[in-house]
Amino acid sequence: MSDHSAHFEATAGGMVLTSAILLYQNDAPPNTRHHAAPRHDAPAFASLHRIEHSDERGPTIAAGTPLTRAHLRQWTAALGRAAPPEILPDNVLVAHPDMLAWWTPEQVRPAYFNLTIPPAGLAVLRQRTIVPVPYPAHLFVATRRGLGVYALPGNQRPAAATRVHHSPVLNVFVDGSLCWGNIPRPKTLGVSAIPEFERALFDSWSTHPNPGQESTVTGKGGLVKLWDDLAAREATRFPVKRLRSFAGNRRQLNSRNTRSAAEPMTVGLLIARSTR
Repeated sequence: MSDHSAHFEATAGGMVLTSAILLYQNDAPPNTRHHAAPRHDAPAFASLHRIEHSDERGPTIAAGTPLTRAHLRQWTAALGRAAPPEILPDNVLVAHPDMLAWWTPEQVRPAYFNLTIPPAGLAVLRQRTIVPVPYPAHLFVATRRGLGVYALPGNQRPAAATRVHHSPVLNVFVDGSLCWGNIPRPKTLGVSAIPEFERALFDSWSTHPNPGQESTVTGKGGLVKLWDDLAAREATRFPVKRLRSFAGNRRQLNSRNTRSAAEPMTVGLLIARSTR
């Protein structure tokens, strides 16, 4: 059974990697072995393999069967049917086979809190509850590796130069990545998967802040007590000024001089970094 990692997962049109064709031929001379074209004077063999998907290992090539002419006819017919053009909604910033980026405006929506160790003095979040709270505008960057989540400073479509802040949502790590836990992951990076990604963030239970998250907000009390205060007074706007600029990691966040610890992160820099 082959154990080669596959690096392509999905297309913007919602396609998922399902099969792989491996081509075999006698070892070629050193100056030609990297060429894709076969040598006509040497025998060749091809095998068709299904792709197995795993959250831990990603896509892998499973055991295969000899490629037949019937297989070739089926795939030739399928390849002749081009994916239909996709109309992008206004909130989509990037739609690429390896990345999907979009933003959501600020809004009040239900939040799910079930704190394992509630801090003393909470008014609403001391017990399991579903309560409406205000969220700031958010930026989402989905790639094959996972989902990045960031808060935006204003309630408008961001530009490349727009700076980003740490998201105040409790299941987001300080590096911006979502803590998936047992949340099902979307199978594609297509626009149709946007609701699934958003449900993974907004409709999951918050049990505790991730390491370093209490430092992502300014003022007294920390992040949990900020959420408790917003819920208790039925606030309709999130105080974005209390969010720290996105630092990228915990070490930079804990630096006394965050500005000198890292250059300000913008939407453009974040998307460029996510493609590496």
